[in-house]
Amino acid sequence: MKKMLFLLFILGATISSLSAREKIFVVERENSALAVIDHNLLVDKIKNMHNFNHAVVKFRDNDGYVITRDGYVIKFDPIHNKKLKEYKTSKSAIGFIIGSNFLAVANYDNKTVEILDRDLNPLQTIKTGSRNVGIKIYKNYLIFELMDSDEIWVMKNENLSKAKAHFVLFKKFKDIGKVPFDAMIHKNLYVAGLFNSPDVGLLNLDTMKYKKIPLNLGRKDRILKVPHFGFWSISKDYFFIPAVGAKKVFVFDHNFKPISAIEVKGNPVFTAMSPNQKWLAVSFSGKDFPYVQIIDTKTFKIMRTFKFDGWILHLRWSKDTPHIYFSVNTKNEVLAYRVSDPDPKKWWKHFMWPVRKPSGIFLFEAPDDYLKKSSKVSH
Repeated sequence: MKKMLFLLFILGATISSLSAREKIFVVERENSALAVIDHNLLVDKIKNMHNFNHAVVKFRDNDGYVITRDGYVIKFDPIHNKKLKEYKTSKSAIGFIIGSNFLAVANYDNKTVEILDRDLNPLQTIKTGSRNVGIKIYKNYLIFELMDSDEIWVMKNENLSKAKAHFVLFKKFKDIGKVPFDAMIHKNLYVAGLFNSPDVGLLNLDTMKYKKIPLNLGRKDRILKVPHFGFWSISKDYFFIPAVGAKKVFVFDHNFKPISAIEVKGNPVFTAMSPNQKWLAVSFSGKDFPYVQIIDTKTFKIMRTFKFDGWILHLRWSKDTPHIYFSVNTKNEVLAYRVSDPDPKKWWKHFMWPVRKPSGIFLFEAPDDYLKKSSKVSH
């Protein structure tokens, strides 16, 4: 009977994987490697990827890129799981963005923003005299924050129609608030997180006007891990912004009128929006690392509190299948929970993959021809 159930489980996984477009790449934080999950199986590992303590992975077209804590940018092939090239931009990199014909890397140590082409050849060094964060693209603008001087720089690409990008300073915003640490962008709005100010910054990239929106933080707690912003915190109606040092997730409409302050279990780190925008998953730091809360994005009510056996360092919603993925760092595993609307209490653990010290989870949409070939080989 057990053997029959196991075979049915494998058959179900195989059938569901035939329509899956996603490959999952997981940062092995202490192992300098990217684990590869394909067709719901742990199939490969890309090794020798340098210091992965704060690695970030992004994709554009069929190219994969990684930045590492020790300042390397690595280009890899996400179809064949191969490292292609690396280039060291600094002693410590923190964020990057991919344009159509360039990469822009925000560095901590070196206090520069480096512009590379898509094959990692250096094009330009922008000296800022600061650690740099929150790097984004809007039209032909490159926007980033200067953590040490409390500024936002807007750079303009003056070679928009040419093969090689080149940026010049367009506008500088000073005294934006104390210690900017991250940003998100929605249409023409650049939203700046401020670590030591009870505000969030708002830059309109069409009018080039900046203002601060006050946040009612209440009592601030000691920060063990800073919140992360991103596109996943934006729905068609609201911005969901994790508080700094307070057990709250703030909700604003798209005109930045305050709507709510959701009381959550701990200091939030990630606020991850489901693809259908019904659910917001919130992870935490410190003693609350093992917890994730699921919030209804219409009622703002907490619908489920997960407690895992280890620390949750990242989470990600699948775009193609009804799953949410969790990296359980101290248990050396990545979990996939099956999402069944409308009751999060009925969500259940569907898959578990043994991954050493996992942190960031990143999804790549493989092209159709690759999926057809790999389906024939695998099944």
